[in-house]
Amino acid sequence: MPIPSILRETHFDNLGTLKTGKVRDIYFQPDKLILVATDRHSSFDRIIAHIPNKGAVLNLSSAYWFRQTADIVPNHVIAVPDPNVTVAKRVKPLAVEAVVRGYLTGTTSTSIWTRYSAGERQFGGLLLPGRLAKNARLPRPIFDPTTKEDTHDRTLSQEDLVKEGFVSQELLDQVRDTALKLFARGQNVAAQHGLILVDTKYEFGLDDNGTLMLIDEIHTPDSSRYWKLESYEERIAKGQEPEYFDKEFLRIWFRDHCDPYKDAVLPEAPADMVTELSRRYIEIYQQLTGETFNVDASLPIVERIANNLKDYALGA
Repeated sequence: MPIPSILRETHFDNLGTLKTGKVRDIYFQPDKLILVATDRHSSFDRIIAHIPNKGAVLNLSSAYWFRQTADIVPNHVIAVPDPNVTVAKRVKPLAVEAVVRGYLTGTTSTSIWTRYSAGERQFGGLLLPGRLAKNARLPRPIFDPTTKEDTHDRTLSQEDLVKEGFVSQELLDQVRDTALKLFARGQNVAAQHGLILVDTKYEFGLDDNGTLMLIDEIHTPDSSRYWKLESYEERIAKGQEPEYFDKEFLRIWFRDHCDPYKDAVLPEAPADMVTELSRRYIEIYQQLTGETFNVDASLPIVERIANNLKDYALGA
């Protein structure tokens, strides 16, 4: 079997001004963005590996979910001319990230389980009782927003988000209600495909008319946590962790073999781990969408993208 080609970076000189993000290359045009999802895999605030087909999986996953939720809120998608590319409307992004949580889980400092374990009980207007078990389903999904800032994002109460000027109360209410509707749709669709949508984050913007629009990505394996539905109840009853889509194994390998925060040069990711992670991305895409992952591999990725973006070249 041939080794899949990898999209590490792009440098198209006819698509607009390039901004390189952690995973996506973004080309700015006067009225739209060309969003190219690469195969870069980010962790520890740096790129640790390149995973074949990851960019296409993330882009096609978002495209699927944007279609599934278009009746709830308008989104920024103009076209998806290539598996790795979304052409999007330019809007003004909000300085708030809409995090929605359905279960008491997580390991980071901002996760609901970490904060609950430290004694916090009030989350998104919901007062939780004591002695809840890790990974328990919440009485209802909660809106648990963070800021979007250059230094680091902060978890703030909805009152503080308004008080500190990140968003107006009216707009925050709209964001909250929309995010909860999107999450409910996501959980329903995921359940139909044997999965639990555990938590996720959404990003929104305003167009020139002040209309709220869903932007960035939605319900991808990178922006969302998924567990397997069939085994959840049994494993929780036994005090076990749920079965989940796991990309943490690669992060753990780097943590065990180097100092990924300080070392100038990182070791090469093991080939078998890279292959396995690529397989897992494709597997969850196919399970979630019910669609077969099929990308034209007859051309190098960059050449294929260039051909598919001819109509979007400036001056075309």
